Amino acid sequence: MSLADLNPVSMRRQKRVAMVVANPAQSTTTGWPVGFWWSELTHPYLLMSEVGYAVEIFSPYGGACVGDAMSDPQDPSGYSRHDIVSRGFIATPELVTKLERTRPVSELMLDGYDALVVAGGQSPMFSFEAATEMQRQFVRFFEAGKVVAALCHGTALLAFTNLSNGEPLVRGRTVTGFSNAEEDAVDETVWGAGLLPRGKSLMPWRIEDRLRGLGANFVHGGLWRNFAVRDGNLITGQQNYSGQETARLVIEALGR
Repeated sequence: MSLADLNPVSMRRQKRVAMVVANPAQSTTTGWPVGFWWSELTHPYLLMSEVGYAVEIFSPYGGACVGDAMSDPQDPSGYSRHDIVSRGFIATPELVTKLERTRPVSELMLDGYDALVVAGGQSPMFSFEAATEMQRQFVRFFEAGKVVAALCHGTALLAFTNLSNGEPLVRGRTVTGFSNAEEDAVDETVWGAGLLPRGKSLMPWRIEDRLRGLGANFVHGGLWRNFAVRDGNLITGQQNYSGQETARLVIEALGR
């Protein structure tokens, strides 16, 4: 008998989760390179791994993926310097290798995973509209009754996902995502730093406005709050501080 045989988790079928991070892109509003947000990958990854889930990392097109600079705890800006979870991930070679060799979502097998979780960052706002295979897989998992989740600007995907009957996936469903109030706060910060002219938004469109327009019941927990919501097998997280709450709802839905 091995030590693994003594672990209660190994006595049940291991849950498998596919996490998706955005491929590198370029912001059309600033010209900056953009990517995924580190904590939106690492914090859910940690919680789901701790309960025994097998977590694999995918991206819409596969290949190497990079985090938004300000989300990197080692970035000279110091913006995310307190994110010790991401520091630990980045310091673990086998985990970093997963980001250097992400598999494309076209390789996702419906019967191979119990949940599909999409992280955010700036890139989704510029790249998810064209990621048609990503959209298809998200709907495929949702309609099969699998748990699907999107976090922060990763919820941009919901603006482009239609069910097999042609209706928006979010119509009549309660969701959250990066709120208008938070977009306003970010814009004020960017304007104050002189990085963009006043009146020009950092993002090309707003998730809250778009999802409301598609018939969603969009809710949020307040500015920069750890907030997520579950509507059936659809889970959404508000922003980069909501990774743990999003993961908790995924674990609640899947069980251990």
